[in-house]
Amino acid sequence: MFSVILVLSAIVAYLNHRLFRLPTSISLLLAGLVLSLLVQVVGAIFPAFEAAVETKLASIDFSEILLDVMLSFLLFAGAMHTNLEALRQSKWTILIFATVGVLISTFLTGTLFFFLMQLLNLPIPFIHCLLFGALISPTDPVAVLGLLRKANLPESLEVKITGESLFNDGVGVVIFLSLFGIAQTGLAEVDAGEIGLLLLEEVGGGIVLGLVLGYVGFRLMKSIDHYQTEVLISLAMVMGGYSLAYYLHFSGPLAMVVAGLFIGNQAKETAMSEITLDYVTKFWEMLDEILNAALFVLIGLELMLITVNSSYIIAGLVATVLVIVVRFISLAFPSYVLGLRKTFEPNTLPIMTWGGLRGGISIALALSLLPTMNKEMIVTVTYVVVLISLAIQGLTMERFIRWLERHPVKSSGE
Repeated sequence: MFSVILVLSAIVAYLNHRLFRLPTSISLLLAGLVLSLLVQVVGAIFPAFEAAVETKLASIDFSEILLDVMLSFLLFAGAMHTNLEALRQSKWTILIFATVGVLISTFLTGTLFFFLMQLLNLPIPFIHCLLFGALISPTDPVAVLGLLRKANLPESLEVKITGESLFNDGVGVVIFLSLFGIAQTGLAEVDAGEIGLLLLEEVGGGIVLGLVLGYVGFRLMKSIDHYQTEVLISLAMVMGGYSLAYYLHFSGPLAMVVAGLFIGNQAKETAMSEITLDYVTKFWEMLDEILNAALFVLIGLELMLITVNSSYIIAGLVATVLVIVVRFISLAFPSYVLGLRKTFEPNTLPIMTWGGLRGGISIALALSLLPTMNKEMIVTVTYVVVLISLAIQGLTMERFIRWLERHPVKSSGE
């Protein structure tokens, strides 16, 4: 199945480059959707064919493949290409958005989703709505980083969006796991101390592990000049480090981001020769492109496994609007209360709102829910939100930025 996905990815990437020139991730996603629809059309004539394809897709654990395998490589590669000095200049903004912003978004989205389900006569427990809020709140770094490469944003704004997307998914996963434990065992069985300990262990442990991995990798690379070995060291950092984070119950995503920033900045400057730097950079760029291609085609193909229920689709469409509105509120509220807006360029909040794409991480978290947690409904709603986010917001991002340049919205409050 993975071979088929890579072949399809190569064909679509080629056709897109020659004919359409869409953002690569968007073109691959749309191709996956079209292929899903074509299989279902053919399946109407040859049911055995559609059943065989669905069986193969069902054998792929999307949640495990993304969260336990692909995400580590994608986050490390994304962090490697992020300027740490520029990131440091916006550290407080990024920290607030990736923590307070995600918390606000989780609880506000969950609350509004709860009332939406009541209105649609699809009542579900409030804790399950909060789970939806947690899984849909983090922006997807894979989708966001791919989009920023073509958006031509000012560097300071690009750093804010990049930094937030790299860190908020790690925080979002921790919040999701905390709420998952409450939903599974009941609120009476979980106290605030346990949640605080989980947060400290996951987030703090992930950051410390990332620093250790980055420093060890840096020292090893600095002691030799052999690009093949240094590429292998970077690969071992990701695969070994992510596995270690899993067994230590630390946040693997945060560990990979911190390690990637360390290698992409400190090691590039002082530990690598020009030849090594060229090979390491190109290796991770290529791996990033391959995994990105496979991921977005797979997201499109997963449509075949989604329950098509008109009520769920309507809920997803309304939830998409709610998610965008809440995204703006979760950014604007801390910005105005803490005075962060004084350092913003014009149009910062609208661009960060529209550019806050949801992607594979949200789908993977939704698929990890238990059947007793209204999994079928939440997966369908999540899929609708993600598809609209990637296809509509992703495709219109450049036009939206150009429109804002002609009609600037000042974020500084001046």
